[in-house]
Amino acid sequence: MRDAALLGARVLLGGYMLIHASQKLLGKFHGPGLEGAGALFEKNGLAPGKQMAASAAATEITGGLLTITGIANPAGPLAVAGAMSVAAAHNRKGGLMAARGGIELPVSYVTLALTLAAIGPGKYKIGPSLHPKLTTVGALAGGALAGALITRMVTAVPPAADEPAAADEAAPAADAAATPAPPAPATPAEPAT
Repeated sequence: MRDAALLGARVLLGGYMLIHASQKLLGKFHGPGLEGAGALFEKNGLAPGKQMAASAAATEITGGLLTITGIANPAGPLAVAGAMSVAAAHNRKGGLMAARGGIELPVSYVTLALTLAAIGPGKYKIGPSLHPKLTTVGALAGGALAGALITRMVTAVPPAADEPAAADEAAPAADAAATPAPPAPATPAEPAT
């Protein structure tokens, strides 16, 4: 029973990572595609956006497949935890709940991934697990990379995309100020006495 439950949890988590990746790369499942995801990454301070979005999708695909199969455990769940930690940081302004674009879903994925990494894949898996020393090195490197991306995102200055719009709005006002006012209509002169 325990091993079947672990397999179900792995398939669920890994499957959703494959869906996330197809949203970013292909625009499937109502996703933005690589252009849209790249623009969103840029907006959040992760430039170059398209390359960052492609890297995130590659991490989700690799992590998802390794999680489903159990190959090189716990590399898959740790990759998922790293990617979803960055996603949670992205969603931080939405609050706690997913209904408002908050952190609920990515935090749930991180929790499930870390639980699977700690417990193991169970007996229904393909291939060997990682050596503990390699797992430690991978977890530290992945954690450092996720931490750097989160820091970059949280400290990023929003792009100056709004400035051209503000400049365009100010231009007509400046043009109006530079244009001389039309002459006032002539009033009839008072008769001289």
